[in-house]
Amino acid sequence: MILVTGGTGTAGSEVVRALVGQGRAVRVLVRDPGKARALFGDAVEPAVGDFADARSVRAALAGVDELVLSGPDDPRRVGWETGAIDAAAAVGVRRIVKLSSIGAEPGSPVAFWDWHGRIERHLRRSAVRSVVLRSSVYMSNVPPQVAPDGELYAPAGAARIAMIDPRDVGAAAAAVLTTAGHDGRTYVLTGPEAISYARVATELSAATGREVAFVDVPDDAAWQQLTASGMPEAVAGVIVALYGALRAGAAEQVTTAVESLTGRRPRDFATFARDHAGLFAPAAVGAAR
Repeated sequence: MILVTGGTGTAGSEVVRALVGQGRAVRVLVRDPGKARALFGDAVEPAVGDFADARSVRAALAGVDELVLSGPDDPRRVGWETGAIDAAAAVGVRRIVKLSSIGAEPGSPVAFWDWHGRIERHLRRSAVRSVVLRSSVYMSNVPPQVAPDGELYAPAGAARIAMIDPRDVGAAAAAVLTTAGHDGRTYVLTGPEAISYARVATELSAATGREVAFVDVPDDAAWQQLTASGMPEAVAGVIVALYGALRAGAAEQVTTAVESLTGRRPRDFATFARDHAGLFAPAAVGAAR
């Protein structure tokens, strides 16, 4: 039995789909079992719980052989995930696959990366065998940045980013769970090339048949727009810092990890845009915002 936390999230749901497609028994930790049923039908076993409820996490781990550890970007993430690691060790889980991020490093000025780095450090000190998957920026982060008028707003400048399709993260996670030789390894998962936001806009235009233009936004204007939309100031500051790191080249690295793990090249952004063109339609974009 494999437990996937965050199994209804962006990457976690793709891990679940990949494992179910391989016939593996999967349990999903969810607050809303109805959402799990809507996504996966009867193919998974829902375990109702929440990271904030340590008792529910322990209950979900009963009889579990392997744990896929994924969670939300939240200041409480370090405590939540390190607690889950300790609980897994206590009940004899034999392997943990941690969904992490490029840039993961304790003390990183990008809070998301600091959190992942601290969790990875705790995981390495655990007695449980583990594999870390550090993913590049998800391609699925792009749709909410496209305005109904077709403009793609981001403080990205000329940053080149080796974006990855979350479906490839799911496939890579399933591969390390179903093949041998990965314990103790850290894999950096990227798309097949590092592309700019201007290129992203070009690919979106081709996929949707409407003009999409990239608009580079200064950091201070980006922060103001994010907070005006209701985002907490601290979170807006983290996102602006993240884009600063991306402009400095933090996500330019391209690896062959997805292909070596899964046997096929990762999807490029053009493929993602075609497959999800409906997400970029004006009505869908307006709803996302």
